[in-house]
Amino acid sequence: MRVLFMCTANSCRSILSEAMFNHLAPQGFQAISAGSFPRGQVLPRSLMTLQEAGIGIDGLSSKGNDAFEDNPPDIVITVCDKAAAEACPVYFGPAIKAHWGLADPSEVKGDEATVAAAFHATLAHIETRCRAFLALPFALPFARLEPAALKRELDRISTL
Repeated sequence: MRVLFMCTANSCRSILSEAMFNHLAPQGFQAISAGSFPRGQVLPRSLMTLQEAGIGIDGLSSKGNDAFEDNPPDIVITVCDKAAAEACPVYFGPAIKAHWGLADPSEVKGDEATVAAAFHATLAHIETRCRAFLALPFALPFARLEPAALKRELDRISTL
């Protein structure tokens, strides 16, 4: 099962989500990430936060959603912050879609400790949601799961 995490710049929240999901996921699950307007590089603070959490950063890069045209995802999860009136990207493929809004830790102002705490809190929030996703009953092959039930569960997880 392929899960695409999307945000605007693909430099922070979607990258953290991709890395955390892949860190926790069993064989047969893969996360990828993309942005509607990719920054072209991952924020150094995102990479540092992942490393501090013991999560690998190899292969992480900022990319657009055209990178997956030949191998589309099964599920698309946007992680932009609608509550802050941030425009969320749109994925037009046939995937199941959900929104797991997250405030952008790269927008936090303050000293080093304040910024680091914001990134770590965001990563912890992502971990909670990824663990809930991976705890869903995926004993059957993905194709046999009822899409409407999976969508309801993804929406429920967004409230965690």
